[in-house]
Amino acid sequence: MIDTLTPGRIVVVGDLLLDRYITGSVNRISPEAPVPVLLHAREHATPGGAANVAANAAALGAPVSLIGVAGADGAARTLREKLAAWPGIDTGGWVIDPAWTTITKTRILGGQQQIIRIDEEILAPFRAETNARLLAAVDAALPGARVLVCSDYAKGVLSDEVIGGIMARAAAASVPVIVDPKRPTFGIYTGAALITPNRAEISRATLLPTDTDAQVEAAARAASSQFGGDVLVTRSEQGMSLWQRAGSVRHVSAQRSEVFDVCGAGDTVVATIATMLSAGLPLETAVVIATTAAAISVSKHGTATVSRHELQHALNGETTGHGNLVSLGEATRIVADWRRHGARIVFTNGCFDLLHPGHIALLRGAARQGDRLVVALNTDRSVAALKGPSRPVQDEHARATVLGALRDVDLVVLFDEETPIKAIEALCPDVLVKGADYTEDQVVGAPFVRGYGGRVALIDLIDGRSTTSLVRRAGAGQANG
Repeated sequence: MIDTLTPGRIVVVGDLLLDRYITGSVNRISPEAPVPVLLHAREHATPGGAANVAANAAALGAPVSLIGVAGADGAARTLREKLAAWPGIDTGGWVIDPAWTTITKTRILGGQQQIIRIDEEILAPFRAETNARLLAAVDAALPGARVLVCSDYAKGVLSDEVIGGIMARAAAASVPVIVDPKRPTFGIYTGAALITPNRAEISRATLLPTDTDAQVEAAARAASSQFGGDVLVTRSEQGMSLWQRAGSVRHVSAQRSEVFDVCGAGDTVVATIATMLSAGLPLETAVVIATTAAAISVSKHGTATVSRHELQHALNGETTGHGNLVSLGEATRIVADWRRHGARIVFTNGCFDLLHPGHIALLRGAARQGDRLVVALNTDRSVAALKGPSRPVQDEHARATVLGALRDVDLVVLFDEETPIKAIEALCPDVLVKGADYTEDQVVGAPFVRGYGGRVALIDLIDGRSTTSLVRRAGAGQANG
């Protein structure tokens, strides 16, 4: 269903943030003070705040006009460069204010554990000229828009003056407004069609508990009385509750997911709802789809987007094919999404017929070379061409299923050619991995990968472990039997 939708243009107005991540390993305590020592490994940046809402909407196929305030600084340039990964995002509505510092949140992680967060922000009311330029950008973006999103992170862009101006302009243009709120009460959002507070935000605004369905319904009713629209309460592991002025209430259970990081999940929810509404779906359906999108988002590390194909597979109740098996075209789209979030892509290939400890050592070593491991798997035809007519022992789908079940493997693609060079050229991995029984000049694709700054890694193998020897011993055992 998602693949056939044609989303309309969305206007996102709000606080532009840059999320930075510095990762490494912690193995000792500093002799200077009782603090962990991080051995720096890498760092990357992703869009945050309203910019993350825009990225999520664009990842679902919606054209987006993004409006906010940025400083004349390096963080703003980095943020614009990161957003360029989504061609559907128009940043022409940014107001550059030399007196403003682009807000940056830097998270320091030891492994996957966040140690500390450093915020760079100097908050002060904007000048009247800046507010006027924001509203002028809204005026320019509204014609032809289907939905307007206010992404309020309480950093100053959505002041009383700007919110009031947005509501008046959106009403005149008959464009519905969705608000992700941060105010202590919701009266300032009068005119919005929908607000999406979490449990803490709605409880603070209404002074009511939100532990049970009935309590959430009462809090939503009280919240609606403050601004006059519908209310979607996001409830973490309890899912979401949609309260509508027309009298209907719907509680949607959370999708089961291995939760890594809830950072940015609210952005994914509001972006998904806005995108679905822009494509003409009813609000109730949009909320169910957003619940699935949220489950995908929290299963990822850091601020993340949910792509259209990921959402479609999840809604179909599918994993990505047999195990993690996808077509090369789909793998290219997935890898591009990973790269937008700073992931280093690792690639290896093989027949992987009867999986044994040697294979596991290779795959585990490969996974340690980066963030995401793609395995190119020989088709049955190409295995037979390499190993003889009695091979493979397991067909390609069985082999892909076994590989896809391994924690170290993120994606599996098939290749039918003599070598995986076509897959390597399509995916452009950062690290190309083979076993140490190869030399670097023997590795297919090595010159191509090194040509754009990638590298080749050779992983030590376990002596005496091979599928061929296993097959030979099994055959000998049958003969002796």
